[in-house]
Amino acid sequence: MITRIWHGRTKTADAAVYRQYVIDTGIPDYLATPGNRGAQIWQRTEGDITHIWTVSWWDDYESIKGFAGDDIAKAHYYDEDKKYLLEFEPEVQHCETYDFKATLY
Repeated sequence: MITRIWHGRTKTADAAVYRQYVIDTGIPDYLATPGNRGAQIWQRTEGDITHIWTVSWWDDYESIKGFAGDDIAKAHYYDEDKKYLLEFEPEVQHCETYDFKATLY
């Protein structure tokens, strides 16, 4: 499994609206792509700046191409992102992922 991590920064005043925009755009695109295993949004506020990450899980690198295109390292942006983001990071991170479940005894 591969984890894809995108990061953006927005003004804290815009964070709730931007998060909803991501829920309405990027998250459905992830989930509709064959090979996607799910996604989450992570958020952390530091004063008037809020960091937002989308974290998505994929069967393999090939399946990510269905969402991102051939250059899977390139960040994928939407039209309205320019209204909210403070900068446009050019690349995302990919990590090989090994999943373990906790067992209660």
